[in-house]
Amino acid sequence: MQVLKFGGTSVASAENIRKSLAIVARAAERAPVVMVVSALGGTTDALIGAGRAAAAGDAGYRDTLLQLAARHRTAVQELLPAAHTAVQELLPAAHTAAEGQLVAQFGEVTSLCNGIFALGELSTRTLDKLMSYGELLSSHLIASVAKVQSLDAIWADARQLIRTNSRFGTAEVDMATTEEKVAAFKAENLAKIWVVPGFIAADAHGTTTTLGRGGSDYTAALLAAALDAEVLEIWTDVSGMMTADPRLVRSARPIAHISYQEAMELSHFGAKVLYPPTIQPVMQRGIPLWIKNTFAPDDYGTLVEVEPPRTPAVVQGISSIGNLTLLNLEGSGMVGIPGFSKRLFEALARERINVILITQSSSEHSICVGVNAQDAAPAQLAVDEEFATEIAAGRIEPLRPETDLAIVALVGENMKNHPGISGKLFGALGQNGVNIRAIAQGASEKNISTVIRAADVRKAINVLHEAFFEATKKQVNLFILGPGNVGSKLLEQLARQQSHLLEKLGLQVRVVAIANSRHCLVDENGLDLTAWPEELAQAPAQTLEEFTQLIIARNLRNSIFVDVTANPAAASIYADLLAKSVAIVACNKVAASSDYAHYAKLKSLSKEFNASYLFETNVGAALPIIGTLNDLTRSGDVVRRMEAVLSGTLNFVFNNYDGSRPFAEVVRQAQAEGYTEPDPRLDLSGSDVARKILILAREAGQVMEMSEIEIDTFLPPACLEGDVEAFYTQMAAHEAHFRALYDAATAAGKRLKFVARYADGHAAVGLQTVALGHDLYDLRGKDNVVLFYTDRYVDQPLVVKGAGAGAEVTASGVFADIIRAARL
Repeated sequence: MQVLKFGGTSVASAENIRKSLAIVARAAERAPVVMVVSALGGTTDALIGAGRAAAAGDAGYRDTLLQLAARHRTAVQELLPAAHTAVQELLPAAHTAAEGQLVAQFGEVTSLCNGIFALGELSTRTLDKLMSYGELLSSHLIASVAKVQSLDAIWADARQLIRTNSRFGTAEVDMATTEEKVAAFKAENLAKIWVVPGFIAADAHGTTTTLGRGGSDYTAALLAAALDAEVLEIWTDVSGMMTADPRLVRSARPIAHISYQEAMELSHFGAKVLYPPTIQPVMQRGIPLWIKNTFAPDDYGTLVEVEPPRTPAVVQGISSIGNLTLLNLEGSGMVGIPGFSKRLFEALARERINVILITQSSSEHSICVGVNAQDAAPAQLAVDEEFATEIAAGRIEPLRPETDLAIVALVGENMKNHPGISGKLFGALGQNGVNIRAIAQGASEKNISTVIRAADVRKAINVLHEAFFEATKKQVNLFILGPGNVGSKLLEQLARQQSHLLEKLGLQVRVVAIANSRHCLVDENGLDLTAWPEELAQAPAQTLEEFTQLIIARNLRNSIFVDVTANPAAASIYADLLAKSVAIVACNKVAASSDYAHYAKLKSLSKEFNASYLFETNVGAALPIIGTLNDLTRSGDVVRRMEAVLSGTLNFVFNNYDGSRPFAEVVRQAQAEGYTEPDPRLDLSGSDVARKILILAREAGQVMEMSEIEIDTFLPPACLEGDVEAFYTQMAAHEAHFRALYDAATAAGKRLKFVARYADGHAAVGLQTVALGHDLYDLRGKDNVVLFYTDRYVDQPLVVKGAGAGAEVTASGVFADIIRAARL
């Protein structure tokens, strides 16, 4: 025989019931079928809600029952219409019988709830009775439809087949008696199809019991074992067990073959497709268990068997349990004293509290157990009472519950004796700021369980799925602040390169949010990078603080905050983000050139929380200046001296100023072409160059503040007063001053360069004249150059040279930092 179980979604509507019966009819052509059915989707929850409302004195239970009755009556009308047709004369009689049965059963449900309402009490025994009507209603209806469809079907009462004890709510099965009853029923009934209500059973007195929520799977497994069936099929709304919960991981995929042990581990750790006790009965008999999709019956699904085909995959699946509380029993009085573990577990067992996870330190100073959150309070009370004497004497601490936790587990037969799995797990979680509170691994090595914050479950499962199942692809989530000149160029580059990044580097780069000073555009699935300007203009207003909280609250894996502004307020949020393991890519120089203590704190946070803090474009747009400097120092070299032209703006200005045009006009051209800061005075005053040499000195290992840098400005003081327009007016008024600087340099056969210098712990910036043959003499256009003199490069410096200004170039530098951060 075959046993086919259909869950609540598979029988939730008339259409779904027809699909399920079609599957059963095809199966019955091969061999007799036991069709185990759940209640119509949502019915059991509604019955529980009605019972609890009645016990609480809430008369609203009557409306719930009326709605349930109406839903079932609609199903009867659609499946068994009252009027007969030319091809089916059985319909009117079947409709009448089904209607009568529906009225009778809802009359019983209503009487039961009225009694609960009158007593103000809902016992577990009464609740089992109340819940049983869901499966009774659905199975009677489906059996009637099967007969009308001319299938050789009978209704079989699970209460007459499955014997349990009287532990209402989660009754334990008497398998020997159950097998006897099933064998007797089979001998007396030759129908090809049995329609059996799942979830329900009866004790020795004939009182209705239930097998626990999800117990219809268990019913099917018990019948399969009792009948020694050739196969057990669980028909549900997904195509088998998945590598992870598809509601959390979009890229989760079905597992075609899996062992009983792996399936048991995954179902225990929250794989909703299978009720955990289901596996044991069929595993003992070696009966294959096939999980199939009612709505895609041709999909292969998952076949659970004794020896599945070997697979190179080390991990079969990732699953989780939420609503977990950790209980930690600790104290020096436990060390070396036998019996503490026994007493702990006996205290929990007396309260019928299930222990989900256990871990103990090798010092025996503490024992940690995980329980369902709803069991935490009675567990704490029971344990504190058990150890009251030791707690009073100070030998043991009172039990400390830790709440809002969850377990994330890796499951796989091939993990056994396979080194590096735990390291990969911990590394992937650590790089994304997921803190592990406890760890458990059995000697069988089929499962590695980690306890983490419940808020981190989605991120953790996605990170692990990416690490173990998507080795060629890594999702990167960008939050971009400042879509101005540079930011808009960056977004253009990202749009052009998305397919290249995925194909060549395995990076799925998604821009999740774009924000400016007024609006914030967000889409967790990734924004359309061709339509963002119009959409951003219509997006809701959001403050910088709200934007920060949005990044933290989304808690996405491999998150990178990209600051393409010069806003001090934006730089002030870096620490908060780094502490949440959000990487920072900063075009903004403010943070790296702020007080040294703040700079050092950001570097420390970056290291502590495994979050990149990259700011290459702070110094030379896309030039690899900081990267080269870091390579030198990491390899043990010591930077003794640096000489540099670090302002593409100033180099452009002095390369284009020859006295034929006013100096102010050349500066306006530089600003128009995007080579200056929004306020050109930052460039021409030398303060921007001072920031850059400060950053380089710090990256070289020097503790230095901005106030220690000597700035020799070439601008007359009047040029620095007022607003930007006043600045241009004053430059025009002092044209003679600028012409004199140029003429003096030309007369000496030299050129004007604004140079930054660092040597022996001192730094200065200022206008210099450089002679022919100097490394800075032939620096053209908007180029930058840095000369590194180190212990290895003593006489001939290491030179980094290239374009050092421009929105396109700077954007490409930010882009490069994003890729570096993504690949770390």
